[in-house]
Amino acid sequence: MTDSPDPFSHLDDTGRARMVDVSAKPVTRRVAEASCRVVLSARTVERLSNLPKGDAYAVARLAGIQAAKRTGELIPLAHPLPLDQVELEIEPSGDGVTVRSRVVTTARTGAEMEALVACSTAALALYDMVKAVERDAWITELRLDAKSGGRSGAFRREP
Repeated sequence: MTDSPDPFSHLDDTGRARMVDVSAKPVTRRVAEASCRVVLSARTVERLSNLPKGDAYAVARLAGIQAAKRTGELIPLAHPLPLDQVELEIEPSGDGVTVRSRVVTTARTGAEMEALVACSTAALALYDMVKAVERDAWITELRLDAKSGGRSGAFRREP
């Protein structure tokens, strides 16, 4: 975590919520990567991995892609962005499933929210599909892993 004296960008001088004016920013290529985990039993992970084509992972990927495209409708102060690419990887990993997203846009503002929304929605779609067989599944560790482009430059989370 970082302590910063900078003001919150989505609050004005009086503390009221506002949409940030990005009209003076240049249009640049921006990339954001995010990840999260769905914690599941080994048995449920195995069952998910052995489903036929058109499986739960495909549904989750499509849900994440669709959600990324609608981020501006879901997050009140997010700008609607023209997305150039949305990728989702969903892989079994030990005690669950790891979801990773990568979003590319050419715009005046970054795609961090789109990457986070893609991951969280894919995880929610998986949760919806397994809840009948595993009531104690949970979603955890949603985070921005990397971003590039724009005035603030590049960021990559340390492993």
